[in-house]
Amino acid sequence: MAVLDHLEPKSVFHYFEELCSMPHGSGNTKLVSDWLVSFARERSLEYYQDELNNVIIIKEATPGYEDAEPVILQGHMDMVCEKAPDCTKDMAAEGLDLAVEGDTVLARGTTLGGDDGIAVAIMLAALDDAELAHPRMECIFTVDEETGMDGAMGLDVSMLKGRRLLNLDSEVEGIFTVSCAGGNMTTCTLPISRADFDGTVLTVTVSGLLGGHSGAEIHKERANANMVMGRVLCAMSGRTEMRLISVDGGLKDNAIPVSAVAVVSVSDPDSAMALVEEMDAALRVEYCVTDPGIRVNAEESGKGVPMDRASTEKIICLLTCAPNGIQAMSADIQGLVQTSLNLGILATGYTEVEASFCVRSSVESQKEMLVDRLNCLVGQLGGHISVAGDYPGWQYRQESPLRDLLTEVFTEQYGHAPRVEAIHAGLECGLFCGKLPGLDCVSVGPDLDEIHTFRERLHIASTQRLWAMVTEALRRMK
Repeated sequence: MAVLDHLEPKSVFHYFEELCSMPHGSGNTKLVSDWLVSFARERSLEYYQDELNNVIIIKEATPGYEDAEPVILQGHMDMVCEKAPDCTKDMAAEGLDLAVEGDTVLARGTTLGGDDGIAVAIMLAALDDAELAHPRMECIFTVDEETGMDGAMGLDVSMLKGRRLLNLDSEVEGIFTVSCAGGNMTTCTLPISRADFDGTVLTVTVSGLLGGHSGAEIHKERANANMVMGRVLCAMSGRTEMRLISVDGGLKDNAIPVSAVAVVSVSDPDSAMALVEEMDAALRVEYCVTDPGIRVNAEESGKGVPMDRASTEKIICLLTCAPNGIQAMSADIQGLVQTSLNLGILATGYTEVEASFCVRSSVESQKEMLVDRLNCLVGQLGGHISVAGDYPGWQYRQESPLRDLLTEVFTEQYGHAPRVEAIHAGLECGLFCGKLPGLDCVSVGPDLDEIHTFRERLHIASTQRLWAMVTEALRRMK
């Protein structure tokens, strides 16, 4: 039974619910891609599907708009898959359990994927609206935006005629995003050796953190579970002889990790447990505002072959000394984070430990500087780095006819002007600006709360207003 069928605009929420019925985490979008192709075929629309599963659907101009400049609408079909600790859903195989609470839509126990499923729904609704007047619409549905914008990077745009692009991947209504940071994923790999150690095995857990988007919410100074675990392990190693067995935390490089787990072998378990209690109390005070639920716990459990002393020390050194969080604020735009990085994924294998950082900056040289810092640190520890998914920033345009048109429509509908801002999070607009010289871009979206967490919510009335603004702007694009 449809959960959202009573919501307006009906077509937008209809397609959003259809999308949510299919698994569509990053790297798992083939089903959605084929669904989009079927949509286009059923309506005899021109479409392109590439080997990456990106899809472009084109609808020609309605009568009277044949000479108007084409417009590109764009969003991504993949979502970040995060779950509540007690959620048993297999997000790689199952759809979401949608619910409506007040003015919001949510998914029970998981992320909702409003980032960026709402873009998919709005584009399909626009393409399916026989009454909507518009110029040639070129709708781009990309894959794997959340894991490095691989879809946009690999997309062939040679069939596109438009040089104005409306990106639908923002999360705050009333803000027009017109510039963003560039970024990459830098993975630090440290080789480790293992050796027997006569100790008591403890499982140490850092939990209860709020997490969030590593770009859009990095300014909130929330705790990073992997970095907190580094502090705990460093302090513990000062109290008792200790060997690491494993340390793991986080699932996505672009999400601030909410929990981390380390398995250690210690010679003095009483001192180690006392230290954990002290750290738990201290961190509750330290993060009482940003992460009031933070907890550090340890219990005797677990097993495995410990790392040797040297390997243990270099992993603790990495987790203690690596930069993380805000590194520089913009001198040009008040309140804008200019440069940051986030240790999003920490994973232990038998012979190596990997730490993956999401590096962001609107200044290319500072992005390169952070990669150099990580390379220098890891090199001294006997490891190496690899850089993937590097994407450029999106530079602000002084003159933007698209921004002017959207501002005009917004001001008429809302009674006040929108806020025009730059953001620290990455957007695919930077890649499209590189592929389509002279491209005029603006990014908009409805209100979405706590994206990339299982607390994510999409606001219904905000979605209604966004739909009204987008469709009115299309009508005025003669």
